[in-house]
Amino acid sequence: MSQPKHVAIVGATGAVGAEMIRCLEERHFPISQLTLLASARSAGKTLKFKGQDIIIKELTPESFEGVDIALFSAGGGISKEFAPYAVKAGAVVVDNSSAFRMDPTVPLVVPEVNAADVKNHQGIIANPNCTTAISLMALYPLHQAFGVKRVFASSYQAVSGTGAQAIEELARQSRAWANGGRTAWDDARLPESEVRVYPHQIAFNVLPQVDSFLDSGYTKEEMKLENEGRKIMHHPDFRASVTCVRVPVFRAHSVAISAEFEKPITVEAARAVLAGAPGLDVVDDPAAKKYPLPLDAAGKDNCAVGRLRMDCALDNGLCFWVAGDQLLKGAALNAVQIAECL
Repeated sequence: MSQPKHVAIVGATGAVGAEMIRCLEERHFPISQLTLLASARSAGKTLKFKGQDIIIKELTPESFEGVDIALFSAGGGISKEFAPYAVKAGAVVVDNSSAFRMDPTVPLVVPEVNAADVKNHQGIIANPNCTTAISLMALYPLHQAFGVKRVFASSYQAVSGTGAQAIEELARQSRAWANGGRTAWDDARLPESEVRVYPHQIAFNVLPQVDSFLDSGYTKEEMKLENEGRKIMHHPDFRASVTCVRVPVFRAHSVAISAEFEKPITVEAARAVLAGAPGLDVVDDPAAKKYPLPLDAAGKDNCAVGRLRMDCALDNGLCFWVAGDQLLKGAALNAVQIAECL
């Protein structure tokens, strides 16, 4: 951190890329040069960094000459194609896609959990799935204290996790319903012409499908908490049964978790552990109707945990609710924190 770095952002024009730029600026990351890379159609446009206009360049195999750290957020296909060029040029890649997460030679890192794994990189470090990162912010401190065995979880995932088109779809469908002069007790179903991004209408609805289905009946997204959680926590016996749900929320994911631990646990002991956890706020006063909300988590670096209660169906079980901004801790902020570890 003592020497300013030449940093490149691949996918600079996307939602996560924009947050990466903001995080680098707000966290005063030492930068000697910032290179913004995107597709040919975005080349020549500009984005602001520290009050200066930075010209966006087209991503090519030659884009990484002199780059120290390359933050990738342009999808798995782009990462697989261009990350090797960055590494060959001498850069360390921090990749936000799923391309390298389960590669045994690539560290998968949440800095509050396993920052030490960064030193084992061979040129590429992976950012975890957003729901995994947000969940582990609360689960890992409890695991350290009580030893987690398994979890049952349901996610409530915002549309911004899908991208800009999904954000517009929710807004457009909401406007279409309101402009139709409907009342709250009317049928909320919209014409099929309004359904474009998701397989079903998202406004006034919830979709129990995030990502594609596997032969097991789970989706790819639902397996990430178990698979990635095992790797990040160095806990090969960790088990997670998850249902991932897309909800009509613009930004910030929430996850309801029931966790079973090896050691006896109490709400008071769990709250004390969580209160001391980095990057996590405890918002847990049900009598005052205070608990984590995606509206409150949006735009915040920290995740929030609440609704702590003993699980009445599990031995040594605890239920809790965690919310976090999936564009920040679930993506851009986590990547910049990894770069800080470097």
